[in-house]
Amino acid sequence: MMNTDTVPAAIGANRLVEINLDRLSQMGMVTQDSGRTSVAEDFRIIKRPLLRNARAETGGGAIRHGNLIFITSALPGEGKTYCAVNLAMSIAMEMDNTVLLVDADVARPSVLKVLGLGSAPGLMDILTNDQLGLPEVILRTNVPTLSILPAGRPFKHATELLASRSMSALLTDIAERYADRIVIFDSPPLLITTEASVLATQMGQIVMVVEAETTTQHAVQEALRRVEQCPHVNLIYNKTKEFPGGQYYGYYD
Repeated sequence: MMNTDTVPAAIGANRLVEINLDRLSQMGMVTQDSGRTSVAEDFRIIKRPLLRNARAETGGGAIRHGNLIFITSALPGEGKTYCAVNLAMSIAMEMDNTVLLVDADVARPSVLKVLGLGSAPGLMDILTNDQLGLPEVILRTNVPTLSILPAGRPFKHATELLASRSMSALLTDIAERYADRIVIFDSPPLLITTEASVLATQMGQIVMVVEAETTTQHAVQEALRRVEQCPHVNLIYNKTKEFPGGQYYGYYD
């Protein structure tokens, strides 16, 4: 890791932040108090096979980093951040799991904005400052089983950092430190940046969000080609109220 700055004085270990759950519920998103909404039901279906893979319940043995779930899309605007947040919220309701939601879209971070939270140090700060550790930048929330790792400040050599041995070691630490932890990564779009393809090589499971009636077949095929090294890739067909068939689906008005 590179020591490029001193540790910001405002950073505290496992700082507690308050997510406005009523606001999220009014936005139509999944919360512990939102009840059996259609979106909540969608994500109950979406999360089940992902959790089976993470727990090695599929009969094929353990998946390396199976608890690292990478949410991406071919292009911007397809709803990947909303899917990442909803999936994290849904899994946080499980009795046997804790969730770490990572904003890995370091060029255009939006997880904290969606959750109504202010900016905070995070992933890039760990990778550029050897005085920082993971516990110092993880945000605990008022959802007891949900924590957040923000993207942190922008860095012009983000791709190189995400491909570094420091990042690989950090991902191993994140994956293995707690046996019950599921880690959801909101990643950059696959066809816009190179960061997503770099990160995808170290993930156990990939979920690609496809915007209904907008994303072209060519874009989907090209995006899938960029993550073909991962054997566990799933699709969410997003922003539609009708789904003619398939394994994963979801929608947002």
